[in-house]
Amino acid sequence: MEGQQAEIDNDRLVAARFSMHGRKALVTGGSVSIGREIAVAFAEAGADVAVHFARSADIAFGKPDAARDTVAAIETLGRKAAAIEADFARPLEAARCVRAARGALGSLDVLVVCASIQYRTPFEEVTEEEIERQIQVNFRATIELLQAVLPEMRKNGFGRVLMIGSVNQTAPESVLSVYAALKSAQHNLAINLAREYAPHGVTLNNLSPGLIATERNRWRREDEAAWKAIETASSPMRRAGRPEEMAGAALLLCSLAGAFITGADLQATGGRHLAWQSPEARPADAR
Repeated sequence: MEGQQAEIDNDRLVAARFSMHGRKALVTGGSVSIGREIAVAFAEAGADVAVHFARSADIAFGKPDAARDTVAAIETLGRKAAAIEADFARPLEAARCVRAARGALGSLDVLVVCASIQYRTPFEEVTEEEIERQIQVNFRATIELLQAVLPEMRKNGFGRVLMIGSVNQTAPESVLSVYAALKSAQHNLAINLAREYAPHGVTLNNLSPGLIATERNRWRREDEAAWKAIETASSPMRRAGRPEEMAGAALLLCSLAGAFITGADLQATGGRHLAWQSPEARPADAR
């Protein structure tokens, strides 16, 4: 019995390190896939969560009720939740989203920047509209979000900001050149601000997923054999990640456990970011 009690107590101590009890978080792009898993994980760790979503995107994914379902999942855990619709392609919408989240939760001390868009277009065929839309959603909106939350975090002496980057920052894919460049810019922004805000108890970090089976790439999974080939070539693990596998990394960087981590880029890629060649790219006699 004493051994069992010691094990229970130890589990509680470990859980306390990853606690987000009393925290108020805004997760952009929080209605589906990686964003949803992070939002629910935060609630499991004790946080209240504002879930940003773009209705047009959720409808395109065939999940028009995704935000409502995510809020319900958070409330089932006994935490406060709010769904906030905002189209980041429109200037000033990101700042309004922060105001709405703060109004719903009372304050904000955690921000996860997960919302983004991409166009899989060969570089020489990328249109001006595609460029401008990606710049607005993937970078300008991020600046709006940060300018809206960082002053409060600095004043309070606590804050956690997590950018959701991409393996494409370091493992380029030509049809995603603009997307990858903007993810790199977002990462650079986090590094710059991490140094400035570290003395104020505010951390800024980047989480770079590899190939993850999300709603965005669901169309690629319609051909099972083709998807298997994509998975096999995607990393040394030879499989795609799952959205929930990103939640643990996010929890580390946004909880007490990550208090001394700032300016980091956590590569959650199954090894894709390493010096590695897919089996298809190796010489026939390679082992």
